[in-house]
Amino acid sequence: MATYKIATIPGDGIGPDIIREACGVMDAIGKKYGHNFEYTEVLAGGAAIDKTGEPLPEETLKTCCASDAVLLGAVGGPKWDNLPGNKRPEKALLGLRGGMKVYANLRPAVMFKQLSAACPLKPEIAGNGLDILIVRELTGGIYFGERGRKEDNSEAWDTERYSVPEIERILKLGFESAMKRRKKMCVVDKANILESSRLWREVTARMAPNYPEVEVSYMYVDNAAMQLVRNPGQFDVIATSNMFGDILSDEASQITGSIGMLASASLGDDGPGLYEPIHGSAPDIAGQDKANPLATILSCAMLLRYSFNLDKEALAIENAVEKVLDAGWRTGDIAGKDYPADKIVGTKKMGALVIEALQ
Repeated sequence: MATYKIATIPGDGIGPDIIREACGVMDAIGKKYGHNFEYTEVLAGGAAIDKTGEPLPEETLKTCCASDAVLLGAVGGPKWDNLPGNKRPEKALLGLRGGMKVYANLRPAVMFKQLSAACPLKPEIAGNGLDILIVRELTGGIYFGERGRKEDNSEAWDTERYSVPEIERILKLGFESAMKRRKKMCVVDKANILESSRLWREVTARMAPNYPEVEVSYMYVDNAAMQLVRNPGQFDVIATSNMFGDILSDEASQITGSIGMLASASLGDDGPGLYEPIHGSAPDIAGQDKANPLATILSCAMLLRYSFNLDKEALAIENAVEKVLDAGWRTGDIAGKDYPADKIVGTKKMGALVIEALQ
């Protein structure tokens, strides 16, 4: 029986509620397929600030780096809004990404057909569901480039800068992801204006012959933003820079109409991956059995697939979620107006339903 070490970071708000259910699903997978998952719970975010005064204690980062994967709930909340920037809960996320050396964010924008009524797009555009994977560079570009400001505050600047190795590792992940999906990858840039974007295209053209089955296309970021609402079904994998990926992944999450269903993974080369739902900590419903655990459960599927190469187990979780939705079960956030009350369940029941569907 294989044993995998997973560091769990419940964090703040609904984080503990959803991590609990996700671990229950993982245990069910372990029982069914003969794996053993060992969890080590660590502090980060507001919970860590309250106990240690720091958003990311050194021991937390040490434990995460020594694990096979890291599963994060959520961090932050109004309680800590007045703290200085370097002491806010969100600082833990940057610290984790930097300390774990994860440089690529994989964010699926999936609209389950069972939830199509929640999509803000017309049924003829998105009625059959959506499945887009955005591969975003996470540690470079304008967010990490040289920046400055004149002493008199009359001018400020931020620099978009990329090296070939930084681009290559993102594109490699994009190509490999496309090979496992519909074999299409669109590189989103602003190559008509930006020299850094032209470098992205040059590196893509050089790497493309290594993946002859992948259909490669290019699109300017402004057009891509428009196409995501005009014809999102044309996209399979989108590979792009830090800032463009930040903006487009948020847009893509909204067109699915169900932010409580969306998972994410942050990956590096050899170390553990960081997996988390994209939604926030929702402190107003923490501990009330109201949170939707499905995004975290689907993050576990990504964890199994990308960190442990357990594709069959990952697919089992995804199929179980589909079965639960097919049966009409919903948490409050995805139920919609006038949904039958007897089909609306809480956090614990939703976790139990997914486990039942795995049997």
